[in-house]
Amino acid sequence: MGVPLIQQYRVGRYILAQKLRGVHRYPLVLMLEPLFQCNLACAGCGKIDYPEPILRKRLSVEECLAAVDECGAPIVSIPGGEPLIHKGITQIVEGIIARKKFVYLCTNALLLKQRIDEFTPSPYLTFSIHLDGNRDRHDASVCRDGVFDKVIEVVTLALDKGFRVTLNCTLFQGESADEIAEFLDYARDLGVEGVTISPGYSYEHAPQQDVFLQRAGSKQLFRDIFERGKGRRWRFNQSALFLDFLAGNQTYECTPWGNPTRNIFGWQKPCYLLVDEGYASSFKELIENTDWERYGTGRHPKCANCMVHCGYEPTAVNDTFAHPLKALKVFLRGPRTEGPMAPELPVTYPDPPPGAAARPAGEETEQVGAERAA
Repeated sequence: MGVPLIQQYRVGRYILAQKLRGVHRYPLVLMLEPLFQCNLACAGCGKIDYPEPILRKRLSVEECLAAVDECGAPIVSIPGGEPLIHKGITQIVEGIIARKKFVYLCTNALLLKQRIDEFTPSPYLTFSIHLDGNRDRHDASVCRDGVFDKVIEVVTLALDKGFRVTLNCTLFQGESADEIAEFLDYARDLGVEGVTISPGYSYEHAPQQDVFLQRAGSKQLFRDIFERGKGRRWRFNQSALFLDFLAGNQTYECTPWGNPTRNIFGWQKPCYLLVDEGYASSFKELIENTDWERYGTGRHPKCANCMVHCGYEPTAVNDTFAHPLKALKVFLRGPRTEGPMAPELPVTYPDPPPGAAARPAGEETEQVGAERAA
């Protein structure tokens, strides 16, 4: 595993405390989005399809730190948009570290070289750098040539300066298990702490919809990848049981409250990935007033093909605590890559009515933005 022992210990202690208190729905990672604006326009991204007035909005440093305090999660992930566009990002990161929270600053790295000296290496700070495979695959994913080489230059710089660095790799249609295995070898040799790997979520606002993996295809792809990984000492920034889930060996329900999202509109219902389900004005309201039973694979059509870590990693962590011997076995042997796959959850939602039209992209987000600005 690529997660340092101090982080495993602190997070484990937090989870144990929640369980001893009998808390069923507790946050594990706060997804803090201080802005949606980005300096890339990736084909599979559904986070930048907002009107310009919304893209110019920011959460203040004070609002960000208030969300950290309100939520109480031991880990804070700062995605976007591109967080390094935010002028106050260093103050946000410093405030989170001062609270002894582990912060993952998610970035495409294009601005990191010019801002890296604003940050100080710390066991609480990790640069989670977006890299979707080797050179051709990544540059195609972000729709711009030359980005891969710039990212590798910055990764090397950050490692040389003593920063914790992980890579965030999203897989899409047309992936080759051999190419991904080659990329994971490269990441290992590069010296990063680990790789966060996940199939892409089919954002309904994404410019291209034909790039996303279907659920059965995702499981087989990960089995093929893990089969090639035996003995190659890859390091992942994820739990063993989540990786086993990706390979089709666990039947998991999503636990979206494990990774709650705070952004410029409020606390997003129910998770980081579904952008049109409404917002709560506080974390307490999010937990208490969200109809959690409506969401997850088999319960909501938008969740049908989702296997993303922000929904299922908290489930895997819970399973690790409930069945530590099973988790240890998977950790030592790796995910099973052959034999029958675990059954899917039953589908309980009705089919959409014939001829039902999708809402035009941007319609509801413009309305929400206008309401928030009023």
